[in-house]
Amino acid sequence: MKTNDILYKITQALSLDHQNILKIYDLVSYKMTPEHLDKLLKRRYDKDFLPCSYEELGMFLDGLILLKRGSLPDKKSNEQDIELTNNLILKKLRIALNLKESETELIFNLADINLTKQQLSSLFRKENHKNFKVCSDELLMAFLDGLDEFLYTGDID
Repeated sequence: MKTNDILYKITQALSLDHQNILKIYDLVSYKMTPEHLDKLLKRRYDKDFLPCSYEELGMFLDGLILLKRGSLPDKKSNEQDIELTNNLILKKLRIALNLKESETELIFNLADINLTKQQLSSLFRKENHKNFKVCSDELLMAFLDGLDEFLYTGDID
């Protein structure tokens, strides 16, 4: 998984400028400087490129959920570290953008990926569920490409 590419594609699809990205990190009390963010958003071949850590991407996704959905008043703090997988990235984006199943299906379709309802729901199941399906890097990138087109033509806040 290329974390920089994922961060870049999400920020492009949501039309987030640097100020908004820094605000997202601030919502989860993660110290992100403008200089460090610039390096994360550079392309791999650019000078001063810096790899985005899984923690930085995870914190960004958590902050995005807070920005778009707000915090849950009764939510208990989970101190346990959870591995950031493609499936979890999909789930966090679905939560942050309040995407319904039909919208998620449409986003994949916009990227020329046709999934049945069962295949789609298997991406969002728990790993120990018998119908769980691992989301490949290609599938996640297709989703992000479809999301960009969906948000360009749609009207998601």
